[in-house]
Amino acid sequence: MDLGFDAAGFAPAVVPPGYGHYQGWLAAGREAGMAYMRRQEAARRHPESILDPIATVIVVMLNYRPEGDLARQGPPEKGHGRVAAYARGVDYHGVFWHRLERLLEKIRTERPDVRGRAVSDSAPLMERDYARLAGLGWVGKNTCLISRKVGSMTLLGSLLVDLQLPPDEPFTANHCGTCTRCLEACPTDAFAGPYQLDASRCISYWTIEHKGLWQDETPDSMHGWVFGCDICQEVCPWNRKTKSGTDLEIGSRVQWAEVDLLEWLRMEPQEFRQMIKGTALERTKRSGLLRNAMAILLEQGDEAAISEIRRLAETDPEEKVRDLAWAMLGTDRQG
Repeated sequence: MDLGFDAAGFAPAVVPPGYGHYQGWLAAGREAGMAYMRRQEAARRHPESILDPIATVIVVMLNYRPEGDLARQGPPEKGHGRVAAYARGVDYHGVFWHRLERLLEKIRTERPDVRGRAVSDSAPLMERDYARLAGLGWVGKNTCLISRKVGSMTLLGSLLVDLQLPPDEPFTANHCGTCTRCLEACPTDAFAGPYQLDASRCISYWTIEHKGLWQDETPDSMHGWVFGCDICQEVCPWNRKTKSGTDLEIGSRVQWAEVDLLEWLRMEPQEFRQMIKGTALERTKRSGLLRNAMAILLEQGDEAAISEIRRLAETDPEEKVRDLAWAMLGTDRQG
């Protein structure tokens, strides 16, 4: 049964090997404002918190690497921002759920009594750990899973089942060697060390996860990234050796590699929501994306942005957008 995944493997339903590392990460306060990561601490200890009983975690992988040279690009041209490659197509969550449900149906033609649950970054499952146990790759110094065949620009999904399946050989090697390009390339010093990502310094955290106004601890610059960040992957040698993704369902929109931020500010709210519908950008919503766009435009010194931000502050139908716009202009409210 071909479901279009680039790789798949079976992992035993055990305590994830990286659970202690995860607890140490929390103890160091590196989750920033992602309170759900702390709330889920106990649940992440074992996949039985998602499906009980459970015997096997089937892990699948999709390559989303965009076409072309991945050499680290400089800041976008004035008035523009960059979108992380994984978010330029449709939201991958639904793609994984649909395909994994089909896999479960196939399994049930042989074993009708099997119980299962499809997840993709939607449950307290340490997916990278199970991908390693399933033989798909290793966790690199930038905390991304890296495959020798596909690189690190991959999306992961899992099907949890109560069926005992022969596990694949776990991936025990680490092929990062002495390379530290990902750590050195990060413009906001988000890595406290190898395998130690401090979310409070991470562009992806601030442009996607953080809600409301940016705070004092925000990095001085988002370096043109309006949603997510690919820098630590663009410089990884393993991504230069791989082919671009070919899955048409999650295919990348070339025009979203750089987006016109002034156009975003001028777009009618309904048109904007329609533009991001069905994509990962919906997670940050229009208000968060406009916050990011306004901040980047002001940092770029785009004079045309001032009048557009003031227009949003005075007339936008969303109160949150109005408040964010006034804050960007240096005041809490009109007058």
